[in-house]
Amino acid sequence: MKKPQVLLLSLAVTAALAGCGKKEEAASSPAPAATAEAAFTLDESKLPPVNRFAIGDLDATKDACTDFGGYVNGKWLAANAIPGDRSSWGAFEMLDERSQGVQRQLAEQAAAMSNATGVEKIVGDFYATGMDSAKINAQGIEPLKSRLDAIAALDSQDKIADYLRTSAAQGENVLFGFGPEADFKDSKNNIAYAAQGGLGLPDKGYYFDADKKEKLAAYEQHVAKVLELSGVAAADAAKQAKDVIAFETRLAKVSKSSEELSRDVSLYYNPVSPADADKLAPNFAWTKFFESQGVAVPKMFSLSIPAFHAEVSKMLADVPAAQWQSYLRFHTVDKASPFLSDAFVQENYEFYDKTLKGQKELKERGKRVLDTVENQAGEALGQMYVKVAFSPESKARMQELVKNLSEALKARIEKLDWMGDETKKKAMEKWASFTPKIGYPDKWRDWTGLATSRDSYIGNVLAANQFNYKWQLGKIGKPVDRTEWGMPPQMVNAYYNPLQNEIVFPAAILQPPFFDPNADDATNYGGIGAVIGHEMTHGYDDQGSRFGATGNFENWWSDADAKGFSSRTDKLINQFNGYEAAPGAHVNGKLTLGENIADLGGLATAYDAMKKATEGKDDPKTDGLTRDQRFFLNWGTVWRRNFTPEALKVRLATDPHAPANFRAIGAPSNLPAFAAAFSCKAGQPMVREGDKQVVIW
Repeated sequence: MKKPQVLLLSLAVTAALAGCGKKEEAASSPAPAATAEAAFTLDESKLPPVNRFAIGDLDATKDACTDFGGYVNGKWLAANAIPGDRSSWGAFEMLDERSQGVQRQLAEQAAAMSNATGVEKIVGDFYATGMDSAKINAQGIEPLKSRLDAIAALDSQDKIADYLRTSAAQGENVLFGFGPEADFKDSKNNIAYAAQGGLGLPDKGYYFDADKKEKLAAYEQHVAKVLELSGVAAADAAKQAKDVIAFETRLAKVSKSSEELSRDVSLYYNPVSPADADKLAPNFAWTKFFESQGVAVPKMFSLSIPAFHAEVSKMLADVPAAQWQSYLRFHTVDKASPFLSDAFVQENYEFYDKTLKGQKELKERGKRVLDTVENQAGEALGQMYVKVAFSPESKARMQELVKNLSEALKARIEKLDWMGDETKKKAMEKWASFTPKIGYPDKWRDWTGLATSRDSYIGNVLAANQFNYKWQLGKIGKPVDRTEWGMPPQMVNAYYNPLQNEIVFPAAILQPPFFDPNADDATNYGGIGAVIGHEMTHGYDDQGSRFGATGNFENWWSDADAKGFSSRTDKLINQFNGYEAAPGAHVNGKLTLGENIADLGGLATAYDAMKKATEGKDDPKTDGLTRDQRFFLNWGTVWRRNFTPEALKVRLATDPHAPANFRAIGAPSNLPAFAAAFSCKAGQPMVREGDKQVVIW
């Protein structure tokens, strides 16, 4: 199945809090010892290259002060088309390809091992069964037969409610998110959270917006096709598809949008007693739900977006059983499609990748299987990855960079002229409690109990779904384990978690253009230094700033300082609202506010740290470029990225990150250091002055 709703819930909460992170299975406790034969090797010659800044990339026909993006990235973007199996292409994707190249070698070696145990067996079983297309095609939809039979028998409200509980306990809840997260008011302890879900399209707007009618119509056709592939007659499938769309449209009406969820983290926190939740949703007893999941009924949990759950309760009473069956049958098959026979895989690609994102080709099987391993057993593969792909020297250099960025951020906070002493004191307390995590966990998650085999690919996926779900639920009511990671080491990303006040940098992002242990200071500070500063600044963005030094959700601002902060962030919203990503389609400055605050603060802090680290040192120009120029040019290199028109539209509607080309120019245009580095003059596009200049942290 696709990623369980428990993980989607964690992802959603993390995105709302920090905007960068993609929450995954995290670390817990020591894993089984590696088998004696698990000596993995890596052939570097088979890996794709990294993407470094090169002097030849610069377009001498363009002026850095008027078109910085074109100056640093225009030639590269023109020469590097999006591969057919992707909907975007740039620095991140190139590193992802490299990471997958490492993963493939490791997975192939694990799959070839005899008598493997521990994480090697899990990875080997997933890879071997995922690559066995003949067996997958022969099995067809048979692995889902028992689930579809159960759905076909749902002829009453009580049976439907019972099925929702039963499927959730298997890690297959298609209707809403449920799982653990730190209590917003007591961040040392985990409580249960229930959130909205149940939609097949990226955002509620897809069900109502005039400019998305075409996508909604295509989705209805996709629903019908999936139902038909599952065994429903074509005419019936078309009728049922209309019922599914009507069902989801009703859910969408009471759902929050991506913008609302990303810009008001308080929406996730609605503490209620199970008894009060039962009153809100009388047809879906929450006390009974907890019991069915094997979780002790708590005194309190967070029922996020209560209007959504109230509507689900009403739908249990007034939506015909046949319509529920159509909805549940479709989503059960649709979520399993990537792991079924070729016809299901192709249809899944046709809608979600080709129609929604403009991807021209289906990813080849090996890449798709590695994606599955990362989603289902990411940290198991991560244990193997760091043995061959991350050096102690890289970790030591990163620790030095983090320390320098931290000191630079402290200095910036201390010098703020718009913040009062009491608020500044609280800001400094938060600074002092930052926890960095670099490369990989100090303690690996325990995978004991996950039974995989060489019998069935989807069988392994279903087993992992249930295993991961139960593991997550085991955290409810227990102290937060601060050794856990929310991303596996092989993921090209980074994140900030305000509930633990931690910044996390997986090993895979610690490569060029972000980080190179052999590169000069300007390159590293303009790359990973700005990323470090970015993640730290998330602690002070419009949502991260709502959490205190201990990770609790609390207001540590004076009224005057909060007003001053908002007046500055409003200017940043206006700046990004002014960027036109496609004809008539502008960036949503509010949706992307948190990331834009973090970019601005992170780049400014990284520049300060670079100047401090190079203080008193000569500036040996490289290729005629000064240290300051190389700093900003590597920042621009990080954000070189092409999108298909379709993928760009989805991102503009749902992604809290602005498109990369605007991230390349948005932050530096507010920094006098950029103007000085390239001798820009007042009035040029990369020089924001007066009321247009945004200065926050």
